Amino acid sequence: MERKYITRIFLIDDDEMYSQIIRSTIESNDLFDVEVFYSGEEFLEKLSERPDICIIDYNLPGISGVDVLKHIKAYDPDIAAVLLSGQDRVEVVVEAYNNGANNYIIKNENVIPELQNALKNLAKQIGLKKELLELKSQIVDRNKYSRIIGESKATLNLLRLIQKVEKTDIITLVTGESGTGKELVAKALHYNSNRRRNAFVAVNVAAIPADLIESELFGHEKGAFTGAGSRRIGKFEEADKGTLFLDEIGEMAPDLQTKLLRVLQDSKITRLGSNKEIKLNIRIIAATNKNLFERVKEGKFREDLFYRLQGFLIHLSPLRERDNDVILLARHFLSEFCRENNMSQKTISKSSINSLLGYTWPGNVRELKSTIERAALLSENESIDPEDIIYAGNQ
Repeated sequence: MERKYITRIFLIDDDEMYSQIIRSTIESNDLFDVEVFYSGEEFLEKLSERPDICIIDYNLPGISGVDVLKHIKAYDPDIAAVLLSGQDRVEVVVEAYNNGANNYIIKNENVIPELQNALKNLAKQIGLKKELLELKSQIVDRNKYSRIIGESKATLNLLRLIQKVEKTDIITLVTGESGTGKELVAKALHYNSNRRRNAFVAVNVAAIPADLIESELFGHEKGAFTGAGSRRIGKFEEADKGTLFLDEIGEMAPDLQTKLLRVLQDSKITRLGSNKEIKLNIRIIAATNKNLFERVKEGKFREDLFYRLQGFLIHLSPLRERDNDVILLARHFLSEFCRENNMSQKTISKSSINSLLGYTWPGNVRELKSTIERAALLSENESIDPEDIIYAGNQ
């Protein structure tokens, strides 16, 4: 079914009555939305709103219709322009087309049908361009994401989200069950960004003792506390001009959440034992396997930090919802393990494939990887059989 787009039209004409006639005629087509301006100067103040089509009267007071046309094409050549004029001199028509006009229509008894026809054709071209851009945005360059294995709908949707946000600096929150590959997504975001030549620093918030985590993140000065024998650079400074990945953010202590919120707001940190603020230029990617909204309701996570972290949300589906990705991943892990350990390449038998597909994989990709690696070691044949998988896993 053909997609219908609303075409935004700016009409610039100093004749108020004539403009309203043109406007009401054009808007008889529900897919056209018209805004009227009575001078070129008034219109140019709104040019940044990027209309799809501009209809310009040739004889405008102040800045001329041709000069308005020149401004439009210099600003964005893709904005279509129709010039309306009472003049039919060849040199005037040539001047209009030489300056980028898509149509030149003489103001006579046929002006309305000619204008409607011109707008209809331009709107069709614009719709096709928008459709093409939408299709291009759906195309994923798999070469950029070679470590993210899968062809399921969930995986392709994930790659499209990464592709949309990878070149930005927006704070990104990656959610999903344990073992779904949240750090892999964070690395894909970093290594396809403009920060890829700078550091990717990963911190597992849950793995650092509570009494050390502030120093680990923000650093400290010599003598800041017992045992601080020298200055130490924290993870935030280490990630300057690059990306800081805060894994298991849901486990962060409340007092540290307050400090993190301040850093996200000001892009500054202060080392322990210092009063000097350090300005940073970093991108923050956070991840959690917890339901942060529930933790907010329980009073375990700051509501303002929760909303601050959700600049852009990427949710990873569990492996049980990713269809045949299980088999693609299993084959990848098997091939990689055999190669890295100088083993003969093995295959996965058909009956084993059925066994893999029939299991729910509560540990997700991480569990699948360890199961396949153990099965490869246990297997005494050229292929991995169901009993190898049973012995290797918890099935």
